[in-house]
Amino acid sequence: MEKVALFVDVQNVYYTTRQSYRQNFDYNTFWREATGGKEVVKAIAYATDRGDKKQQEFQNILRAIGFEVKLKPFIQRADGSAKGDWDVGITIDALEYGELADTVVLVSGDGDFDLLANKLRVDKHKRVEVYGVPTLTSNTLINAASTFIPIEGKLLLNSHSVR
Repeated sequence: MEKVALFVDVQNVYYTTRQSYRQNFDYNTFWREATGGKEVVKAIAYATDRGDKKQQEFQNILRAIGFEVKLKPFIQRADGSAKGDWDVGITIDALEYGELADTVVLVSGDGDFDLLANKLRVDKHKRVEVYGVPTLTSNTLINAASTFIPIEGKLLLNSHSVR
């Protein structure tokens, strides 16, 4: 049975689907599509934690689907900018747990992950599937992946549109 490891950049997918479609990502449909007929060796969703109830409920939904949820505190800087970046953590985990998988699935449009995708695909001989919003996913990341799967249509929650 093919083995798969999944890594989801929650903030990236939240903001890109909201910006492009005014909708939310359908984690249940994604899980079924990405893991169907495969053994999941690791599945991690990376998020920032503001400590609010709605966010904690969402994190529990992710856990119920099958994700381990890793949280970083949301930091609001004095100048109004925010910090809650998981790029290094995702990269370390993908390199570590990717060793156990045949396919590594990355959900993010962040071009910083092109080096990771190339390393996994070329040096580690892994299949790398990238899910991202087409208009907001870096071309360098798309080109570094074995396969790019656009987040659109069935991967969006139509009934829970963001207003």
